[in-house]
Amino acid sequence: MNTALVSAAQTSGQWLACKPGCSQCCHGVFAINQLDAIRLRKGLADLDTQDPERTGRIRRRALDTIARLSEDYPGDPVTGVLDEDDTDEAAKRWDDFGNAEPCPVLDPASGTCELYEFRPVICRTFGPALKSDGDLGHCELCFVGATEEQVIAAEMHPDPENLEVELLEELRKTTGACGETIIAFALVRG
Repeated sequence: MNTALVSAAQTSGQWLACKPGCSQCCHGVFAINQLDAIRLRKGLADLDTQDPERTGRIRRRALDTIARLSEDYPGDPVTGVLDEDDTDEAAKRWDDFGNAEPCPVLDPASGTCELYEFRPVICRTFGPALKSDGDLGHCELCFVGATEEQVIAAEMHPDPENLEVELLEELRKTTGACGETIIAFALVRG
């Protein structure tokens, strides 16, 4: 993943708008998998040994997020596991859910991620051009003025060997952890 990110940054060059303080992609709730959740919890634990006050602020923001979102949570508000329902009604419910909610790991003062090295895959891949469901997409702030050919040339391939699927299955088999959640629940319910 890190190699793919470095390559994408080099290939995207001037078109990649991502930088410290740009936090557009840090607003709105999104699903993360159990590998992302584990990575976030590890980052929070590591930070706790260095800066317990900062860790406490992140935990408070996560708990505040859960309190605001629990009533309409599209999943189990106790465990944080999201529903796997893929009906049109469930998709609409998800689309309307938590769109303005800031990420609890986003430092409101600096606009930077406080667990940047441990951020979920979706956070790592939001800016660069990336294929999803057959379409090539990217952050609306990136590739402004770029031609379609330039965007295609900068496409990122974050998991070309499809290792994430294998790791998620191994995790499920060894620990029982499965399903998707959101960052706030990953930080306080793990």
